[in-house]
Amino acid sequence: MKKVAIIMGSDSDMPVLKKTKRTLDEFGVVSETHIFSAHRTPDEASRFARSARAEGFGVIIAAAGMAAHLARALAANTTLPVIVIPCSSSNLEGIDALLSTVQMPSGIPVATVAVNGGVNAALLAVQILAVQEPSLAEKLAEKRDSDRAKVLAKDAAAERIINEQ
Repeated sequence: MKKVAIIMGSDSDMPVLKKTKRTLDEFGVVSETHIFSAHRTPDEASRFARSARAEGFGVIIAAAGMAAHLARALAANTTLPVIVIPCSSSNLEGIDALLSTVQMPSGIPVATVAVNGGVNAALLAVQILAVQEPSLAEKLAEKRDSDRAKVLAKDAAAERIINEQ
């Protein structure tokens, strides 16, 4: 099975990416985590992206705030799918990273999840890998069934709970 790279621009993104890592672990997907900066370590980020396919990666998840250049720099150096997690910053609460990310020029696509959407980034990575891994597709279906059952259980209890004094 292909691995997933989890790349963050700063250790301040770690809380979001812990959720990403935990979700990948739940599906049995091997991941590797790195901190690279598009501005302070551009050579290392570029080298990683260029060699990722040969190193056994199938997807790269990149998290960055503000201008979110990291994900775009990685995407420019690989043909692997790159999933971007725009991260909240103290300035504009992640809107800057979100807008920057979704404005990628034609020819260098990235998939973008919600601001701080680490779980959805992991799930999207699993869906991409599941194209070639039927066992992952089965696990995704099981998760959806489990999530559905949880909502239906809450629905069954809603009327009773709202009427409690």
